[in-house]
Amino acid sequence: MAAATPTSLRFLLSVSVTLTLTLLNLAASNSEGDALYTLKRSLSDPDNVLQSWDPTLVSPCTWFHVTCNQDNRVTRVDLGNSNLSGHLVPELGKLEHLQYLELYKNNIQGTIPPELGSLKSLVSLDLYNNNISGTIPPSLGKLKNLVFLRLNDNRLTGPIPKELSAVSSLKVVDVSNNDLCGTIPTSGPFEHIPLNK
Repeated sequence: MAAATPTSLRFLLSVSVTLTLTLLNLAASNSEGDALYTLKRSLSDPDNVLQSWDPTLVSPCTWFHVTCNQDNRVTRVDLGNSNLSGHLVPELGKLEHLQYLELYKNNIQGTIPPELGSLKSLVSLDLYNNNISGTIPPSLGKLKNLVFLRLNDNRLTGPIPKELSAVSSLKVVDVSNNDLCGTIPTSGPFEHIPLNK
């Protein structure tokens, strides 16, 4: 049997690396799909908005209301005004490339999972006009790319976490029409943004 030439070895190595990267992306897509399917199971969906969220598909990138980047990583979940009820799940914190989480104008209850503080790419967190209770998690102060934080018109209690003062990218914070108490942060981005409380 003839020995493999350097060219054919390079080709095999290239194919192997490409296949490995593809499998890694598929595995990531699967874990993101698992996280989103966990959210689907926690929600009541009378209008079948989430009908396309099929866990048997390799990637959630084909699902309605989900946007992905070129690496098939979830960057946007847009379920605003979708007549959903139920609660948010900690698994959402696994969507590490997520930039936009839009669940406004639904009837979502329960608390904001502290795990959302793991969403390092998050630019916009829109949970306004729901029925969310509990406190604003201090872990949201880890969201260093966050620009829009809209939590108005819920049933949130407790203070605005001082940890949010460390998020220098924040431009809009709306926490109006809740049952918040305590002092409003005045340092960091809170010096320059109009705060609706």
